[in-house]
Amino acid sequence: MPPAVLITGGAKRLGAAIARAFGEAGWHVIIHYGRSREAAQALADDLSSAETVTCDLSDGDASVALVGRLAERRNDWRVLVNCASVFEPDEASALDPQINRRAMEVNARTPARMAQAFLAHPGADAGRRVIQMTDQKIRNPNPDFFSYTMSKHALDATIAMLSKARQRAQDRVYGLAPGAILASHDQAQEETEISHRLNLLKRKTAPIEIANAALFLAQGWLASGQTLFVDSGQHLLDQHRDVIYLAREQVRSGENA
Repeated sequence: MPPAVLITGGAKRLGAAIARAFGEAGWHVIIHYGRSREAAQALADDLSSAETVTCDLSDGDASVALVGRLAERRNDWRVLVNCASVFEPDEASALDPQINRRAMEVNARTPARMAQAFLAHPGADAGRRVIQMTDQKIRNPNPDFFSYTMSKHALDATIAMLSKARQRAQDRVYGLAPGAILASHDQAQEETEISHRLNLLKRKTAPIEIANAALFLAQGWLASGQTLFVDSGQHLLDQHRDVIYLAREQVRSGENA
């Protein structure tokens, strides 16, 4: 029986890239989805060993129950990748309470609770791995997408705490922090092409680079508590706004020139 990995938000975007990479590497891939049932099933059908599960991540109790059910029937469930997140705009000058509650629940509280439940179950003699998908914004924050960024900082804080609290030395808790990789929010194609190169290396970071980093972390060679930044150096910059708006400013400046 191949080792199993659960990827939340695994039906689309970066989650799907990670799911495909694990599948091609011989893992049994458990693809979690919220509303993307057809995309999840199509991806599962395309992999040699995969299944789909669904759960509303805004319901923390239901998410923990999902972990319990999977742990009971998958003896070699080795990796949990908390990839799913919500990304909605609000600002540092005016936090939106509803957006904030949703971001903190889906992006931070539920991933923390799922990680706790996963680490509490026996199994996976080679050790279990939790990979918390954060964001390069944890080192390079700006005032845009305020609640999203707050939630990713909160998720980042769980990595060290869960690592120190783990019961088995062979278990690992990691962070994986991507930069701007896929079109997001309301970006036009021209804006996307610019925003994805607003990093130290001025290059586009590909989804497969995130997927390969997740596979690397799944092996557990790094000390627990580490975070990998896969962003072409974006986190080393000091950007005063989200790259969506920095790119938009460049496009408008070019149009006005």
